[in-house]
Amino acid sequence: MKFQLKKYAVALAIALTLTSCSNDDDNTPTGEGNLKLEFDNIYGSANLAFNTPYTNSNGEVVKIDKLIYIVSNIILTKEDGTTYTVPKSESYFFVNEADAASTILNLPNVPAANYTKVKFGIGVDQAQFNQGADGQGNLWTTASDPALGMTWSWAAGYKFIKFEGTVTSASHSNAVFKVHTGKTGDIDNYAEISMDLPEKALVRTNVTPQVHILADFKKVIDGTTKINFEEGLSVMGGAKVQNIMANNVPTMFEVDHVHND
Repeated sequence: MKFQLKKYAVALAIALTLTSCSNDDDNTPTGEGNLKLEFDNIYGSANLAFNTPYTNSNGEVVKIDKLIYIVSNIILTKEDGTTYTVPKSESYFFVNEADAASTILNLPNVPAANYTKVKFGIGVDQAQFNQGADGQGNLWTTASDPALGMTWSWAAGYKFIKFEGTVTSASHSNAVFKVHTGKTGDIDNYAEISMDLPEKALVRTNVTPQVHILADFKKVIDGTTKINFEEGLSVMGGAKVQNIMANNVPTMFEVDHVHND
């Protein structure tokens, strides 16, 4: 009798475990929540700080005093492979190192789900630009504000990255440098970045994940394509900008971790 009772107890425990697992599997989250993308700007292995000397691989010492860039067209991938695209009108952000609040992008009304990938652009894509001035909404007005200064003329378009400071090298002593990327002639130079998340971002009605992204700005001027300021202190067009956006920018981002709280 004791043996039979023991068997029944074991069977009941297994059944409860299987039921619990089954219920967990069937528990598909519903509703909507928020998700945050935090852009943590660094320079190589160091935290990026204004007016701090950093030595590049070519021996030039740079000090940064301005850093602004456009993050756009965010797409989140769920663990089942389907995607959520942030509405285009709500998917252009100006990340400004001088404004800490701007480095955390809050995405509202995100469908509750487990997310495993994030994709975004750096700059303004050609489709958006082709809508013309009337189709830009507040984007052009915001970018043109002197506090940001992220536009050229309408024909030249937006500045995707504004990276400025001083450089000391063989021929320069604290000389002002400027690296501005964007459209060059007929080449858009818009860059796309896609990254797997090291942990799932669990968006729920009561849980707002924060995805911590490292942005290594050493790679903008000292990546696959290296900028030598001995050749010129202003990098704003031509092959150098094209190579920065094509070769350097796609490699400069990395998801460090995800907070699910």
